[in-house]
Amino acid sequence: MTAYTVLIALVAVERLAELLVARRNAAWSLARGGVEYGRGHYPAMVALHTALLAGCLLEVHFAARPFVPVLGWPMLVLALGAQGLRWWCIRTLGPRWNTRVIVVPGLPLVAGGPYRWLRHPNYLAVVVEGFALPLVHTAWATALCFTLLDAWLLATRLRCEDAALARCRVAA
Repeated sequence: MTAYTVLIALVAVERLAELLVARRNAAWSLARGGVEYGRGHYPAMVALHTALLAGCLLEVHFAARPFVPVLGWPMLVLALGAQGLRWWCIRTLGPRWNTRVIVVPGLPLVAGGPYRWLRHPNYLAVVVEGFALPLVHTAWATALCFTLLDAWLLATRLRCEDAALARCRVAA
């Protein structure tokens, strides 16, 4: 339980680092004429991702979920892999990466890094982490709830982001 708590705390620190990067990148984008889209769903996204971390700890503690090595170790590898993919996306997009949908008109789509193979690799990282992180310590209810709610939220987010990118390509 202690090691899992430390893992969740480290992920929380990583999330705070992401928010700092996102804030800096938002300023960069807005200074270059960036336009933000989808503000309405952003608070729900923040709440869901916060609930994921809280749910991991609460379920493991109050439901006395055990660490099952045959499940936990592979899920830890997947969760860490998701973090690696996320930071590869952040590095590839540079100042264009954000937790919000901010598009700078006229900039071409990024086609390097993981974007060579996937249109939205950061969201793959979110999906994998969302089920893997709770299952490191068999928090199956958290994994299930997050995955279902995140599927709805990601559908909304993808529609918003794709529409924003299409609008900016047409305007450019």
